[in-house]
Amino acid sequence: MIDREHAPTIPVPSSSVAVRGASAAPVTTRDAIAREEAWGAHNYHPLDLVIAEARGAWVTDVEGRRYLDCLSAYSAVNQGHCHPRLLQTLVDQASRVTLTSRAFRNDQLGGFCEELAQLCGMEMVLPMNTGAEAVETAIKAARRWGYRTRQIPDGEAQIIAFEHNFHGRTTTIVGFSSEPAYREQFGPFAPGFVLLPFGDIEAVRRAMTANTCAVLIEPIQCEAGVLLPPAGFLRALSALCAERGVLLMADEIQTGLGRTGALFACDHDDVVPDLYILGKALSGGFYPVSAVVARREVLGVFDPGSHGSTFGGNPLGCAVAREALRVLRDERLIERSATEGAWLLEQLRTLRHPAIAAVRGRGLMCAIELTVAARPFCEALQKRGVLCKETHGTVIRLSPPLVVERRDLEWAVAQLRAVFHDAVGT
Repeated sequence: MIDREHAPTIPVPSSSVAVRGASAAPVTTRDAIAREEAWGAHNYHPLDLVIAEARGAWVTDVEGRRYLDCLSAYSAVNQGHCHPRLLQTLVDQASRVTLTSRAFRNDQLGGFCEELAQLCGMEMVLPMNTGAEAVETAIKAARRWGYRTRQIPDGEAQIIAFEHNFHGRTTTIVGFSSEPAYREQFGPFAPGFVLLPFGDIEAVRRAMTANTCAVLIEPIQCEAGVLLPPAGFLRALSALCAERGVLLMADEIQTGLGRTGALFACDHDDVVPDLYILGKALSGGFYPVSAVVARREVLGVFDPGSHGSTFGGNPLGCAVAREALRVLRDERLIERSATEGAWLLEQLRTLRHPAIAAVRGRGLMCAIELTVAARPFCEALQKRGVLCKETHGTVIRLSPPLVVERRDLEWAVAQLRAVFHDAVGT
């Protein structure tokens, strides 16, 4: 076994990693897991470690063990854990004002909307908190746009989505999921969605009707196992939507803001959608911030009282998000994702094991598809100091923070080789 002590080092605060509560007593892994299992709803199946501190691409558990984070909170910490600039911005803003609600204006919202709209090449921004809220916002915008602009009969608008999608977990969204586990006993579900095979442009062409107002797509299906669409599909889809007068809505919550080696995954196909759905890395993991970004014609359908959120567009979230976008630019994290991601994908494709069915990815979003359960491999990697997570049962997903160093990636690849070597014949 390769000892974690030989892993690349980063500065770690000298303070205790014990979780501090009312008693200030150190918390052990066993205690923390027992409490979570006893008092928390069991809607996740996490790996059994308890993280207490994190810096950059590395995290430390309550026992003092260090791990390379190769999941990045599903792209929420593209800028790395506890980025000092984001931390300082959070502290500075929190000392002034954190929440006004949208009943009053604040001095951060306008700048956030302007900067994000310009970054996206759009005209208007509607901020929310979570990714699922942003998707719900996009659905509402598309339907109202369809009724007002396309003159679709009220209550009959349809939105096309794709099999194996993951757009969130609200009842509306899981209603057009093809994953049984997301839907079981949560119905009845909202109508108005047509589910089609991912990557089948002819199926989209046949499904479009006079009542189709929008197509909702992840440019790369992340939760499904980092599934890339067939070459040319996104461009053909964009052209078809333009031809039929249908909105193309790109859910870039996980793929956007540098994760795939471009600002947006759509950029790889030179596609500009009518509407971007953003979240996660928009605030660098410090605060829930999401947004829908679109042309004025689309987001202009909202009027006072038609949509909102007490926390959406709050000054604390906006200030952090503005700085998170600057960090992406100033530290050239998008370019780093392209360079380091290409190297990592090349290395992953040299791995050999009879259970490896495919290796795919783009930028620092990679996946190893297996013919067997991926969970045991993720657990073996955890023991060696590499944190990743299985998705859809048989896929190991690897997406470290964009600040990850090449030496960290080299070390992680060595752990992968060792795990696959040890697993031969098992």
